[in-house]
Amino acid sequence: MKKIVFLCAGICLAMTMASCGSSEKAYRKAYEKAQAQAQAQTQQVQPVQQVQVTETPVVTPVQTVPSTQTQVVDNNDNVQVRQERVTIISGAGLQAYSVVVGSFSVIANAEGLQQRLKNAGYAAQIVKNEDRNMYRVVASTFGDKASAVQSRDQLRATYQDAWLLYNGR
Repeated sequence: MKKIVFLCAGICLAMTMASCGSSEKAYRKAYEKAQAQAQAQTQQVQPVQQVQVTETPVVTPVQTVPSTQTQVVDNNDNVQVRQERVTIISGAGLQAYSVVVGSFSVIANAEGLQQRLKNAGYAAQIVKNEDRNMYRVVASTFGDKASAVQSRDQLRATYQDAWLLYNGR
């Protein structure tokens, strides 16, 4: 049995060695042919003449605008305010500017934050944004923007994501 296994292994080895030589010769022929083509192409390439290109600078014409057409926007406080349509779920009502300290998709979470704010002395309210299906927890509400900004800045010590909501009905 061992003799048959060695005989088969020897035949397989001999066939493998014989087949490698022919593919090696084919690769060598293809390589030499590619080198010959590359040399023929380099001999056919003629030198390129250099052309000098001069660039002309582009100048945009200056237009003068009288100062009466200049529009000035007064936004000294530079405070971002969001405007959303909301309905009151729990609370006394909103004024023009409100400080929102939390947004939740589940009303139970909003009620928990409202209770914590009430325990801290705030007149917290819950409003709902129907477009986004979110419950907003309002900590305080004011008629003027400056007071709302001041309250928001104080609340950001505890609620870093506090923001202003404009309710201009």
